[in-house]
Amino acid sequence: MTIPPSQTAAPAPDAQKVSVRTLAGMVVGSVVGGGVFTLPANLAGAAGVWGTVLAWTIAGAGMLTLALVFQSLAIRRPDLDDGIYVYAQDGLGRYAGFNAAWGYWASNVVTNVFFLTFAMTTLGTFFPGLGQGNTVLAVLISSVVVWVLHALIARGIRQAVVVNRIVTTAKLVPILVFVAITAVAFDPGVFADNLWDEDEGHSLWALMDQAKDSMLVVVFVFIGIEGASVYSRMARRREDVGRATLLGFFSTLALFVSVTMVSYGVLPQHELAEARQPSMGAVLESVVGEWGANLIAVGVVVSVFGAYLAWTLVSAEMLFSPARTEVMPRALARENRHGTPGNALLTTNVSVQLFLVVVLFVDDALDLTLKLATSLILVPYFLVAAYALKLAVTGETYGPRDAGLRRRELVVSVLAVGFAIFMLYAAGPAYLVLNCLIYAPGTVLYRRARRERGEPVFTRPELVGCLALWGSAAIGVVALAAGWVG
Repeated sequence: MTIPPSQTAAPAPDAQKVSVRTLAGMVVGSVVGGGVFTLPANLAGAAGVWGTVLAWTIAGAGMLTLALVFQSLAIRRPDLDDGIYVYAQDGLGRYAGFNAAWGYWASNVVTNVFFLTFAMTTLGTFFPGLGQGNTVLAVLISSVVVWVLHALIARGIRQAVVVNRIVTTAKLVPILVFVAITAVAFDPGVFADNLWDEDEGHSLWALMDQAKDSMLVVVFVFIGIEGASVYSRMARRREDVGRATLLGFFSTLALFVSVTMVSYGVLPQHELAEARQPSMGAVLESVVGEWGANLIAVGVVVSVFGAYLAWTLVSAEMLFSPARTEVMPRALARENRHGTPGNALLTTNVSVQLFLVVVLFVDDALDLTLKLATSLILVPYFLVAAYALKLAVTGETYGPRDAGLRRRELVVSVLAVGFAIFMLYAAGPAYLVLNCLIYAPGTVLYRRARRERGEPVFTRPELVGCLALWGSAAIGVVALAAGWVG
């Protein structure tokens, strides 16, 4: 992900405005992170070619509806520039806005843990003591990285353009080299053998189960599709934000599908599924030898550390910006002498550190962090889609000549809301429980923010929602303790 400007900054001067192409590049940089390097094994472990195609079709179409929602809202509400939480707050109230900010922040924290664990897993190929990123040594090294980068960011490194360009190149060059070489080595016979997952059968229901098991991985690699919305102040024209979102979406979709499909034409499905992460390295190594794995490993390490830096900045902003608009406690809006949101940054990195400790007790830390980060961000996506649906239903922001446009955007927003709900279902009961356990305690911060300003904490509907959330969390604790979910 690229490094965004402060979400509380004033609109950019005309001289700093950027083109659609540049905005689209920001979206690509936001979306293309560590997840793409895991696609061959993660998808082959759940499905054959047909199941994967179905997963890309359903999840890709769903993410497209979300991209169209962001495109619509950029035009419908050009005055809202403070991140996706503001859409939820404006349309559904402060508590919904808080939960959008809290969930987005929590997802970013878990994503950062994924990046660190993935980097250690990759280096574990050369240094066995790092294992799968969840050994004591791996967690200790990851912790050092957390606090070294914390010190750098706290000193005001917030617009690291040069670092960002290096990271973007490091991400894209190995991926493009991978696609080019494996496309040449593509074996139609191997691909044909991988069409069906023989362990699951050839029925439609089997395909649907495979697709459902694959879709969280697909959605994870698309996290960041809202990147152009973050940069909306810098667009020359407001409609450029939506165009850049769609251009970035289709560019990354083509890249991700290419990585997946060419892999099925190189190695049998069972070998792909069992490949050590980063599995792109295993595929390329089977074609060109050890240097292929090393190339991917270098790309992964540089990419995920750069992405970690960027997501840390975004995470801090997702506490800092809501605190400035009275959704989070005031303490999180304090800046240090370097102009960095110090308390928000510290809260973010302490949370990353605590979750790294949890990684020590997890068998498959990469799988857990990938799926948990995805399930957490689905709630903010749902709230944004619900806001778009509300605008389409009420007709707010639409003119008398916009009847056709309003109907189209009503359909898109309904599909986006349905997709977010379906993906929460697809995540499974264990991740729904974890979501509740993470979202519910956040209410303590919201209550403090309201009390600081001497305002009522909840409206009646918000109180009902809060009680339902805490009730679900309590049920989840019982379910986990009883072993009903796992």
